[in-house]
Amino acid sequence: MTTTSSDASVVTEEHVSTASRPSALRITDLRVANLHEVPFRSSIIRIDTNQGLVGYGEVRDQASATYALMLKSRLVGENPCNVDKIFRKIKQFGFHARQGGGVSGVEMALMDLAGKAYGVPAYALVGGQFRDSIRCYADTPSVPDPHEMGQRLLERKQRGFTMLKMDLGVNLLWDVPGTVIAPPEARETTTVMHPFSGIQVTAKGVEHLASYVETVRGIIGYDVALATDHFGHIALDSCIRIGRALEPFTLAWIEDLIPWQFTDQWRQLTEAVAVPTCTGEDIYLTEGFKPLLDAGAVRVIHPDPATSGGITETKRLGDYAQERGVAMALHLAASPIATMACVHLAAATENFLALEHHAADVPFWSDLVTDLPRPLIQDGHIAVPDTPGLGFGDINEELFMAQLDPRDPVFFAESAQWDGESSHDRLWS
Repeated sequence: MTTTSSDASVVTEEHVSTASRPSALRITDLRVANLHEVPFRSSIIRIDTNQGLVGYGEVRDQASATYALMLKSRLVGENPCNVDKIFRKIKQFGFHARQGGGVSGVEMALMDLAGKAYGVPAYALVGGQFRDSIRCYADTPSVPDPHEMGQRLLERKQRGFTMLKMDLGVNLLWDVPGTVIAPPEARETTTVMHPFSGIQVTAKGVEHLASYVETVRGIIGYDVALATDHFGHIALDSCIRIGRALEPFTLAWIEDLIPWQFTDQWRQLTEAVAVPTCTGEDIYLTEGFKPLLDAGAVRVIHPDPATSGGITETKRLGDYAQERGVAMALHLAASPIATMACVHLAAATENFLALEHHAADVPFWSDLVTDLPRPLIQDGHIAVPDTPGLGFGDINEELFMAQLDPRDPVFFAESAQWDGESSHDRLWS
């Protein structure tokens, strides 16, 4: 019997896995499930395809799921393996802070799909890995008593974390007489940017904060890195005085003391203190970081990949920072989905420093996805998986449904209302 070439291909394919044909892969749907307290409200993106592959991403914590859903009509019909092409198509719909969450979360899901289609981990799509274990730092909300705070941080250290972070600023001072000068309404509002708030920290306030850190350091020791955040909406002069007072305690960094938009003020602060300065969690795209980096205005950049543009764009940012001698840490307050996107990014970025973990007190956190170590963080590190895409098997549907936001308790709700979204998106005439 004569066998035609088409018959031969059919016979051959009986013995070959054809679960994914990357060139024929197409996006068919985008849906969102809103979770709460993981550690904050998070919107999980699911992108479906014509070949049964599913990709997951995550909108920035506490951001609107609409930032992702509005992109659906721009995605359906596209090949998710064309990550750069799609990113260039949708990046105009992102912006700084939470408004970058839709574009960034979709990019994570595209990288998950592309990795699954090609059978490679996401880090392989951005150049391969520099490390096989990702250092995490535990963020811990502060309490007024520094001895209690020290014990909280010590518990994290005893779990194996080699880097810790705590809040330090005017929230520790409001009830201490003589430490803050401020307008009567300043404590209740955070809508005014720091230079315009009228809040000043006195010499007594600076001394109080330095004493707080000294007590904490006495409990946790100097063999663990310690960073500080949430100083309050205070102006540059107070920031400089506080930064100088904290120099003896060898902090990993002081974070977000002034708005990231004020490049020259960041440069002045960085030049005035011998403590690493750090900002960036609300900046969108590499272009948003360039003024700070080009001016030598910070010692550490701190993008949140759920705002800065996802995996590939934040890898580009890390490389740009490295050329200027600046390390990159990653801000994150998310489920294991965005966390695993950050793990692949960190594995592929040479100047990576540490990844934030904000869910040390969420007992079910590691169980939200399957086929990863339990707990996911061991001895303060996450092992980089070599499985395709973001590296986890699937979501834990039962746990997802138990953790749905009570304001929107639908598991990946049907989103056909976004299918017909239409706009003339071109940015030039």
